[in-house]
Amino acid sequence: MGSKYGTIIMGPAGAGKTTFCSALIQHLRNNKRSCYYINLDPAAEDFVYEPDLDIKELITLEDVMEELHLGPNGGLIYCFEFLLENLDFITDPLEQVGEEYLIIIDMPGQIELYTHVPIVPSLVKALTKGNLNISMCAAYLLESTFIVDRAKFFAGTLSAMSAMLMVELPHVNILSKMDLVKGQVARKELKRYIEPDISLLQDVGDSGLVYEYKDGVDAGQVEEVVAGDAFGRLNRAVGQLIDDFSLVSFLKLDVQDEDSVGAILSYIDDAIQFHEAQEPREPNDDLEVEEHEMG
Repeated sequence: MGSKYGTIIMGPAGAGKTTFCSALIQHLRNNKRSCYYINLDPAAEDFVYEPDLDIKELITLEDVMEELHLGPNGGLIYCFEFLLENLDFITDPLEQVGEEYLIIIDMPGQIELYTHVPIVPSLVKALTKGNLNISMCAAYLLESTFIVDRAKFFAGTLSAMSAMLMVELPHVNILSKMDLVKGQVARKELKRYIEPDISLLQDVGDSGLVYEYKDGVDAGQVEEVVAGDAFGRLNRAVGQLIDDFSLVSFLKLDVQDEDSVGAILSYIDDAIQFHEAQEPREPNDDLEVEEHEMG
C-alpha cells in the first residue's frame, strides 16, 4: 500500500481557513496536481469548490442544536464526538485516495477543538495510524490584523503553540490576510511578528503601526489598559512562555498572490515529505529518452 499525504487546516473563526483551502485547491489545479477536499465544519455552507467529502452528509450543527437544545459550541463538540463514533464515514473513502493526491481537511473555527479537548488529536491519530497511515501536516492560521493589538497577537500565538502540542503533527503557522495590513506596518517591524519578539510587549508606545481607531474608542484609553500593571505582567508572562519554547514562527499568506500560496504549499510538502515519495528518476533517464528519440 502506498503512502497518503494530507494537511489539516486549523485556526480561530474568521482566520480565512476555507478561503485558504480554495486558493490551495486552485493552485494545485493550476500545477496539475490532484487533491481530495474534506469539509469537517458541520456549519459551513458556501464553498468555491464543492468538497469531495462533507461532514454535513453525516451530521449538521443546525440539526444538533435544534434536536438536542445545545448551543453552537456544545453542538460542535457533539458533532465531532459523533464523527469519532462513525469514523468509517471518513476512513472508508480515504482508503481509495492515491499517493498522488493532497488530502485537504478544512476544520471549524472553534479553537477549543485544538487546544482544550482531545477530539482533534483522536481524529488525527485515526488518520495517521493504522491502515490509512497518512503523512499529515497541520496548518494553523492566525489573522494578520491581530498584530494591531499586540496582546491579542500573543494570545493567538499561544493558541497556535497549544495546538502544536495537542495535535502532535508537523506544523506550519500562517499569518493570513496579509493584504489587509499592507502599508500599515513597516517591513522591519513585521519581522518581529513573523518570529514573535516578546519585546513587542514592552514598547507599545513605539509600535510603528499605522492604525485608525474606531469611533468611540479613545487611543489614550487603549494605551492605559495595555499599560496596566496586572495586564502588562500577564502579557509578559505569556510572551516569556512563547519565547522559552521558541516553537512558533509564522509564514505570510496573501491568497490573492499565487506565489504566496505556492510558498505555503512548499512548506507543507516539505513537512509531509510529499515529493520524496513520488516516482524517482535515475540521473540517466532523460539521456536514455533523448537517445531513443534520436534512434
